[in-house]
Amino acid sequence: MRRKGKIPADPNQGVTKVALSFAQKEAIVAEVSEVAKKAYSVVGAEYRGLTVEQMRALRVEARKSGVYLRVIKNTLAKRAVAGTEFACIQESLRGPLVLAFSLEDPSSAARILEAFAKDHDQLQVRLIALGGNLLDPSELSTLAKMPTYDEAISQLMALLKAPVQKLAMTLNEVPGKLVRTLAAIRDAKEAA
Repeated sequence: MRRKGKIPADPNQGVTKVALSFAQKEAIVAEVSEVAKKAYSVVGAEYRGLTVEQMRALRVEARKSGVYLRVIKNTLAKRAVAGTEFACIQESLRGPLVLAFSLEDPSSAARILEAFAKDHDQLQVRLIALGGNLLDPSELSTLAKMPTYDEAISQLMALLKAPVQKLAMTLNEVPGKLVRTLAAIRDAKEAA
């Protein structure tokens, strides 16, 4: 029973919590582990202070971009990423975090969270992992600027096309110069 004027030692006193069963925890760990095995990168952000509507909007944007977004207890997250290339984040899992796994390209989670964090100061990026390496959270914008798969392919094609195009122009210039030289000689003979 709560006395008037006193703050309870447990802030959740009186709040009914439904604990997850062992089977539910196993299912969550298995799901996140499968996603982590397929993902290119992961970004962890503290979401304290965001409303339910703001989190829903973040989830919608993430779904559109092929990003798996999950709020998961840190102990379960540590088990889920064990044995994957994201095991490097285990020591950094502290506090309430939302994990965003990029499933389509390495930078999609970073782009989503960077754009969302511009409008919502409460969202604070705490960890980034790419290719088995833990990056500093300040690297978020660098990762977000990485090209998508389609952009990278188009840039590669442009790089491959440029030398071939230049060679074709150079080879075409030789007969063109010969024709211009012959035309100049003809004009000079006609003028004489």
